[in-house]
Amino acid sequence: MNKTPSIVILVKTTYLENESQPDKSHFVFAYQISIENRGTTTATLLGRHWVISDSNGRDITVSGEGVVGEQPELQPGSIFTYTSTAVIQTPVGVMKGQYRWVSDDQEYFYTPIPQFTLSIPRTLH
Repeated sequence: MNKTPSIVILVKTTYLENESQPDKSHFVFAYQISIENRGTTTATLLGRHWVISDSNGRDITVSGEGVVGEQPELQPGSIFTYTSTAVIQTPVGVMKGQYRWVSDDQEYFYTPIPQFTLSIPRTLH
């Protein structure tokens, strides 16, 4: 019987104006990820794979173990939240990816991270 956890991912983004240098095509964004285990079994986040794209079509791939130096174990009903940053060369871009997991019964699985937008705030005139 497959008890793969039901993982829900929510994302919030913020443009970091003080760390960006638009005149040098250097745009910095923070993204906050909340990961909730809505399943019935514990899961440990083993790794991540990101594709970060700017509006010039430049892609950056980032893969590695865990997130922000951790491999959080999520009990059923628990939420893990972390914040990280991404740097792109244009004022608008997108990110998408996946997390790699292992459940407490040693089932390995992936959770897609839906694409989200990185964008500097718009000014209304």
